[in-house]
Amino acid sequence: MKFKRPSLNTFLKKVNYSTALGIFLSILLFVFIVLFAANDPLSFINLPGLVIVIGGTTAAIFLSYPLRDIKHGLKSLKLIFFYESLNPQREANEITRVAQMWFNKDKLSIENTIDNINNPYLKTGFQLVVDNTPVEDILSLLKWRIARLRAKERAEANIFYTLASYSPAFGMLGTLISMTNMLQIIELKDIGGISYNMGTALVTTFYGLIMANLVFNPIAIKLERRTEQRIMIMSMVMEGITLIADRRSPSFVRETLKSFIMHYDNELKD
Repeated sequence: MKFKRPSLNTFLKKVNYSTALGIFLSILLFVFIVLFAANDPLSFINLPGLVIVIGGTTAAIFLSYPLRDIKHGLKSLKLIFFYESLNPQREANEITRVAQMWFNKDKLSIENTIDNINNPYLKTGFQLVVDNTPVEDILSLLKWRIARLRAKERAEANIFYTLASYSPAFGMLGTLISMTNMLQIIELKDIGGISYNMGTALVTTFYGLIMANLVFNPIAIKLERRTEQRIMIMSMVMEGITLIADRRSPSFVRETLKSFIMHYDNELKD
């Protein structure tokens, strides 16, 4: 059995260009700092300082969160590099089509449609309508699903916020260690040793700030942005399901969803 490789055009369409641009500018900034803002570019390469920041931050995050949450956080990293297929119009068309069936009392067609729906949130909503579940109960369940999604994905973003708070702290730890070493040799008037420890102290703080503000905080913000986009679409779906349960006309459902998409269009697109 042969597997078709995704084309370059398909890959490029999925790439999140704002993330790619951000990475490029970050690298450009770092290169500028090393090459033009330093007397010696090698002075920004300090293995002990890097180990202190990365090792300390990694150890702290494993102490702070269970392994399962860390795994979920790492899996979510791919979402900042590639666009997720968020298409509110597709969901709106599906809801309008089911609204027409429900208006015509064609439950058999709705049940066949439900079997072919991939969106579990939309599928649940339609199933509740077909089962003649009271509108209040439908709303309660769908809102609970939204709240659960928000809590789950907020926890993923919080891992990176926590990393952003730890990395500068361990940068300061490296600074304190180096300053302590420097005080121990200052009486020996070892200029070389004093300079080395002073460099380590400053560069370690530099590593912590760079990791916090150019890596971890941007990732957390990007994940939160994605969550809000998903919740907007789920809110639209919830509104459509509610209108169907209230037996509103298909044209009213269609126009309501169209207004929703037009109103949030700028928010739904990155």
